[in-house]
Amino acid sequence: MEARLLAFLGIAVILTVTPGPDFALVTRVALGRGRVAAWLTSLGIVSGHLLWGIASSIGVTALLKASPTLYTVLRLLGAAYLIWLGIQSFLSRSAGQEKKMGPLLTHNFAAYRQGLINDLLNPKIGVFYMTMLPQFIGPGQSIFLFSLMLAAIFALIVAIWLAICVVLLARIGEVIRRPAVRRMIERLCGVVLIGLGIHLALERS
Repeated sequence: MEARLLAFLGIAVILTVTPGPDFALVTRVALGRGRVAAWLTSLGIVSGHLLWGIASSIGVTALLKASPTLYTVLRLLGAAYLIWLGIQSFLSRSAGQEKKMGPLLTHNFAAYRQGLINDLLNPKIGVFYMTMLPQFIGPGQSIFLFSLMLAAIFALIVAIWLAICVVLLARIGEVIRRPAVRRMIERLCGVVLIGLGIHLALERS
């Protein structure tokens, strides 16, 4: 079990630190809206990973693997959501306009929701859990319990990595106080999110 767990940890770390939609989204939120919103977006992302892990453990994500149509629909929805977030970021408003958008609680919920939806609409995460986790479960071990354990470990790694990113990005955001610079970074993040969305949409299952 130790060798399997170490192998899983290595793969999980490599996949986590590889830049992707999660990192792009957290970067956009951290630099554009600050540390608290970025924490909540990260929490939403981690929640999405945990939900995918639970779905994998009870066999729900097997439907994605068995149904190319369902996988494609979910993938296109995820791509559309990334592109929508990218357009929002590209057309971001000034800090003064952001303050008029509504109460802080609404902002916080929106930050969490973005991270959660971003992961739940990414079928690649579900397929990863479905195909990879069983390979690290030994003979005689409970597939359900050990799948949950591995999914929780992966989510913890994601949480730690995103926490590090939020701290670093928030400090950068504090240095970059000029609204013009912030808007430029927001638009750059928007272009990246749109590009990731297009890549996901064109990717073959």
